[in-house]
Amino acid sequence: MTIEGPPTARQVPSTRAFHGDTVTDEFAWLTKKDDPATIAHLEAENAWTEQATAHLSGLRETAFQEIRRRTQETDLSVPSRKGGYWYYTRTVEGKQYGIHCRVPVRPGETAPPMDEEKPGEQILLDGNELAAGKEFFALGTFDVSPDGDWLAYSTDFAGDERFTLRVKNLRTGEVLADEVPGTFYGSAWSADASTLFYITVDEAWRPYRVWRHTIGATEDVLIYEEPDERFWVGVDLSRSEKFIVIDAQSKITSEVRVIPADQPAAEPFVIAERRQGVEYSVEHHGHRFLILHNLDAEDFALACTSVDNPGEWVELIAHEPGTRLESVDAFARHVVVSLRRDGLTGLRVMTDGSTDTYDMTFPEPLYSVHLAGNPEYDTASVRISYTSLVTPESVFDVDLVTRAMTLRKQKPVLGGYDPADYEQFREWATAPDGVRVPISIVARKGTPRDGSAPAVLYGYGSYEHSVDPYFSIARLSLLDRGVVFAIAHVRGGGEMGRRWYETGKMLAKKNTFTDFVACAQALVRNRWTSASRLVARGGSAGGMLMGAVANLAPEAFAGILAEVPFVDPLTSILDPSLPLTITEWEEWGNPLESAEVYSYMKSYSPYENVTKQAYPRILAVTSLNDTRVLYHEPTKWIARLRSVAPGGDYLLKTEMGAGHGGPSGRYDAWREEAFNIAWILDVLKAA
Repeated sequence: MTIEGPPTARQVPSTRAFHGDTVTDEFAWLTKKDDPATIAHLEAENAWTEQATAHLSGLRETAFQEIRRRTQETDLSVPSRKGGYWYYTRTVEGKQYGIHCRVPVRPGETAPPMDEEKPGEQILLDGNELAAGKEFFALGTFDVSPDGDWLAYSTDFAGDERFTLRVKNLRTGEVLADEVPGTFYGSAWSADASTLFYITVDEAWRPYRVWRHTIGATEDVLIYEEPDERFWVGVDLSRSEKFIVIDAQSKITSEVRVIPADQPAAEPFVIAERRQGVEYSVEHHGHRFLILHNLDAEDFALACTSVDNPGEWVELIAHEPGTRLESVDAFARHVVVSLRRDGLTGLRVMTDGSTDTYDMTFPEPLYSVHLAGNPEYDTASVRISYTSLVTPESVFDVDLVTRAMTLRKQKPVLGGYDPADYEQFREWATAPDGVRVPISIVARKGTPRDGSAPAVLYGYGSYEHSVDPYFSIARLSLLDRGVVFAIAHVRGGGEMGRRWYETGKMLAKKNTFTDFVACAQALVRNRWTSASRLVARGGSAGGMLMGAVANLAPEAFAGILAEVPFVDPLTSILDPSLPLTITEWEEWGNPLESAEVYSYMKSYSPYENVTKQAYPRILAVTSLNDTRVLYHEPTKWIARLRSVAPGGDYLLKTEMGAGHGGPSGRYDAWREEAFNIAWILDVLKAA
C-alpha cells in the first residue's frame, strides 16, 4: 500500500513552567511509551521512511555486501594470557555474535597461538546460543575468576541495559542456580573465587549499590550504597588481584574504596575522602596505590600513597599543562600511563623504582593508540591497539624493557585493500572566538580538491569523550565513491586536554556548535567540498550537536544524520526522575535551580529552537528501548520539524527491539550502517 505522505502527529498542548517561563509542548504525549497511539505513530514513521527510501534498496544491499565482502567473517582476536590459559573471542561466518574461548598455555609458549586450529579449545560462552530466538542480545559482564574455574556473566535481551547475572562452573560447564536480575555492568571476584561482587541500579537507572554474593547462597549482602544522586558506582578487581576496587564518580568528583581480595567480608576503606571538583582513580602496584588526579592539576598528575596507610600523595609525574594524563596501568615491574597531547593519544612507560620514563613513538601523523587486553600483572610486555584513518586496527606486543614492538595481527580487510590508495590530513578551523579547532580528514587518493567532492563531517563534543582517528571498513563504501570523511574535534570533547572539555560544557556549550559550523566552513573554504555536498553526522550527545547546527546553520549542510540524538535536552534535564538526569547536571548545569542555566539551555535546545526556515534533509535514527536518550526526543523533534518547517525532507527510523547502540548482531548492525550509507550517498548525489 502506498502512503500518501509522512505521518502527521496529533497536537495535544501540554505546558511546562519554570522560572517564570511557560512553554507549550504539543507533542509531549509521545513520551508515553505504553500508549498504543505512540507505538502506532512510530510504526507509521517507519513505514513512511521505508517507502521514502525504497529507491535505495538496491544501494543498501550493495553497501551491505561491500561491508560483508571486506570483512573476514570467520576470525579470532589475538589471544591474551591470564594464568595458565590464552583467552580469545572468535567469530564464525553466518553467525551474529562472538564465541568466547580459551586454550591451555603449552609448555614453553610465550607468544599467543595464532593458528586457527587450537587443540584443547574450551568454549566459555557462545553468544549465538544465548541469543537464539531473541531480537536483541548484549553482555554486561564477562568475568573469569582468578583461579580460572568460574565465569560470571550477565545478559540483556531487550536493549535497556538491565542485565541478569549468572555464574558458570568452567570445570563442569554447569550454570549454577545463582541468578541476580536487574544488575549493571561490571563485577569482581574475591581472590579465592568464593565471592562475587556486583552492582544494581536505582529507579533512575543509576548504579548505586554494591552487593556481595557468596556462591551458592540465597541472600546477598549490601556492602556499599551511594546516597548522592550525582554519583555512579563501579566495581572491579585490581590487575594484581589483591584488591576489590569500588569507585564512586560524579562528572567532576571521585571517591575510591578498596577491600582486600583475600578478605571479601572486610569493610571497604576509603583511599581519599571526596572533595568537590577533585577527580582521582586508583591502581594497585606492589606496596603502593597509584593515584591519577586533578588536584591543582587541570590536565592531571600521577602520585602514589602507601597501601598499608593511605594518606599523603607523593608526586610521580608532575602536572604538565597541555599533556592530559588519562589513565594509569600497573604491572609487576612497570607502569604505563595513557595520555594525549596536541590532539593525539600516547603511551608513557615508567620502570618500577625509577622516575625514568619514555614515550612510545609511532610513524603516522594521525593515529590512535591504546592499551588493549592486558589481564596479566606479572609481565614484561604489554599489548597495544593501534589504528589510523588508513591503517586497520593493529595489535602489537611491546617489550617494556627492549621497547621492541611485535605485530601480532592487523584486522583483515578483504578484497585487496591498500592503505597507499588513501590519504589522511590534519586541517584547522578558526572558531568565532579565534580558537583553532583540529579536523582529521581521510580521502581516496585522486579525490578532487576543487570543492566538487562530496563529504561527511562527523562530530561529538561532550563528556570529554575524544573521537580519535580510527579505521572503518564500512567507511570504504563512502571513500571509494569519492566521499571525503572528516572528524571535527570540537570543544566539549577531550582531544586537546581538559581545558578543551571545560570550554565546551555548561554555560560554554555553544562553543561545541559554533566549532562544528566553523569546521564545515573550513572544509568548504579549503576546497574539500561545498555546502551543497556536505552531510553532518553525529550520535547521542553528538546528535544534539546535529540538531543544534541544523537550527544554527542549515545552509551549511545538504543533509544531517542524527543517531539516537539528545535533541530535547532541557525537557529531560528538568525531570530528575528520568535516567541520568541528576548525574548530568554537572555536565549541562541544573536548570531546576538556576534561571541562567535554564535560559541558556533553552537558547540552544534543538527541539525548542525549530523555526520556519529551510532545513537540510534530516534522518533521525533511534531505538525504542534506549535508556540513555529516550526514543521520544527524536520522535518529537521530527514531528515539530514537520509542523513548524513544512516541506522539508525529514525521516525517522526507530529500532523497535534495540537499545542505545542500535541492533546487537553484527549482520544487523551492518545492515543498519548500509541503510545510513545509502541515505548519505543519496543526499550527496554520489550513489
